Amino acid sequence: MQPTASRPSRPLEILGRHPSAVLLAAQLVVVLAHPALAGSAAGRAVVGVFQMVVVLTAVWAVRRTTTLRWVVLLLGAPALVLAVLEAVQPDVDWIVLASAAFHVPFYFFVSYAMIRYLFHDDQVTVDELFATGAAFTVVAWGFAYLYAGAQVLWPGSFVGFNSPDGEVPLDWFELLYLSFTTLTSVGLSDVYPVVNHARSLVMVEQIAGVFYVALVVARLVGLSARRG
Repeated sequence: MQPTASRPSRPLEILGRHPSAVLLAAQLVVVLAHPALAGSAAGRAVVGVFQMVVVLTAVWAVRRTTTLRWVVLLLGAPALVLAVLEAVQPDVDWIVLASAAFHVPFYFFVSYAMIRYLFHDDQVTVDELFATGAAFTVVAWGFAYLYAGAQVLWPGSFVGFNSPDGEVPLDWFELLYLSFTTLTSVGLSDVYPVVNHARSLVMVEQIAGVFYVALVVARLVGLSARRG
């Protein structure tokens, strides 16, 4: 009698079929859970580690390449350690700057890998539709860490409701909020750049958001319409 192969568990089956959907859902969970967990170092560490693990798992599922392995070793592993250090000591400048130095290229590479995944053929799958949103949120995360590093290099780069004079650095979630409002082109609100170096970074993200919609989203819409 032939032994029957064990059926993969439901979570692993979902991850195998729709890794981008899992990543997008996890990103949104982090956004919703962060305000409740940011009050403690343990909570911030959990958010940082969970975010990195989900991103690595999802990207590994869609882009198993030698380059990705090196990126995980050279950028992902140090970024994971620094995410914990930054959660414990969020006000130490060198930790924030080092964290940004590893997180920014890591998230930008992940977004590049996911966009390559979207462009690898002319077929539009369900997971590729989810990848459109997931890659967008990954870009927003990358720019949020870029803004965190900018605050260290150019103090007072950003002002907000909790720091109208810019003397107190904005926390990471406020910078993530700025990144999302910039990338989606909905306009700046109570968080905005006041130093020219910071303004130049925000302008780059505005251009990235416009090009993302023009190139990625428009292509998927066109392919879906052609298939229909």
